[in-house]
Amino acid sequence: MTNLHSSSPAGEVLRAASAVSSTVNYSSASSPRRHLDKRLAVRAEPLALRRHPHLVRYPDIESDFDVLIEKAIAAIAEGEPVEDEILGHYVNIASLVRAVSFREGKLLEQAVERLAKVNPDLVVLMQSIKLPLVKAAIEAVAGNDWRQLEGVRLDCEAPAKGSYTPDLILVNRAKRGAFLLDLKRSLASYGDTSRLEELKLRMLASAMILPDWLYKTQKRLMVETVGVAIIDGASRPSDHAAGVWALSEIDDLLEIDGAAACMAELRLRFGRRVQQLLEAEARRALGIPDAAMPPLTSAAANSTSSRRLGILRAIPRVMICDDPACCDEYPSGCRCGDDDPFDDGRDDAEAEDDVAASWPPQHIRVGFARRLLDA
Repeated sequence: MTNLHSSSPAGEVLRAASAVSSTVNYSSASSPRRHLDKRLAVRAEPLALRRHPHLVRYPDIESDFDVLIEKAIAAIAEGEPVEDEILGHYVNIASLVRAVSFREGKLLEQAVERLAKVNPDLVVLMQSIKLPLVKAAIEAVAGNDWRQLEGVRLDCEAPAKGSYTPDLILVNRAKRGAFLLDLKRSLASYGDTSRLEELKLRMLASAMILPDWLYKTQKRLMVETVGVAIIDGASRPSDHAAGVWALSEIDDLLEIDGAAACMAELRLRFGRRVQQLLEAEARRALGIPDAAMPPLTSAAANSTSSRRLGILRAIPRVMICDDPACCDEYPSGCRCGDDDPFDDGRDDAEAEDDVAASWPPQHIRVGFARRLLDA
């Protein structure tokens, strides 16, 4: 598929022609009318200048994103830290930074889920889904190049050891393709460690059983292509061959023009609010009066009247154990025994009648995410 970018010569010619046409047709109109027409022209950008059939601009989702940011900031600003002899009175700042790292990841997940609604072909699953790590899949991925596994589909009910919980599962019903997404606020902390490779192995192993899992648990939802993508929120140089995508490339995964720009604006606004929190807490730690500081938010102002701003108690992280026998070791964090929240629908007679005769597909493609699902 050939994509015509706005930076191409043809795109520039079309933009110039459009601008000239707008000037000629509306030069005699009133100023408010011209402003309205300009806004409409942006929203009705010619399809030839776009790469995807769907389009989103930040004003379209600004109210929803503002709510997400407010919730994230409120969660960061509450709680109490654990005393630390080394950090001393700077422990509040350290707790605040840790909270920001956690909440930003959740914010990115929620924002992508909201943007995906612009594309009616997309189905988003993000409810702490546990995909079984089937032993055969782990062995296949660990012992082979993943390109050699194309066409292999495994039973999700086969013997498994532990599970993997993706941040998001995107399913494109029109193309019968799916993406397993793991969003990271930044991959800088992974460095040259083996954690990134271990994450890829778990994701690829889960991808091999995803078609069968979707069909059995999501009302016969069928896919023939599964892509694995680790999204770097810091948008450092991507490596699609290794499954790493920059957040600035999210347009191609969602097939929505403007999605990446919306995510960039979200991070910019969230960053401003976070920096206000950090500055206020730093002033308190140093004993500098902050009377001249502008109010952070109405919610934050109310919540800090009786507690120090930026203090956060430790946030428990849910652990997914490879061995259920270890549950006793982590009584507060392990969730191995949780019941599966999804109903496979096999007791639904109507669902049984609607089973597509084409299942299972004759050929399943699994691997790192391909741009536009190889459209």
